[in-house]
Amino acid sequence: MDNFTRRKKRHKKVRSKVSGSNKIPRLCVSRSLNGIYLQLIDDEKGITLVSCSDKGLKGTKTEKARKAGEKIAEKALLIGITKVVFDRSGYLYHGRIKASAEGAREKGLKF
Repeated sequence: MDNFTRRKKRHKKVRSKVSGSNKIPRLCVSRSLNGIYLQLIDDEKGITLVSCSDKGLKGTKTEKARKAGEKIAEKALLIGITKVVFDRSGYLYHGRIKASAEGAREKGLKF
């Protein structure tokens, strides 16, 4: 089984247990080779409440991921969201995924 298939299998398993609401949205993390993308999603209505990426930020990939986490936390606090459910999308909690989560926690989001 290749890495993509294994990640999709882990993602499906996580998504069966994790769901976001209007009060406690799901913080979904997507990553590519060059960037990281974060969204706060209300699964009950099927809408994205807030989104951001690391585009325009300076530093290494991990530093940019941490800054993106801080940026989404600031946006979430502006609309009154303090608590989220973390969805790592099947990625291992390591590297850029971990850095973005820690950045969001530093700015006040509770997981």
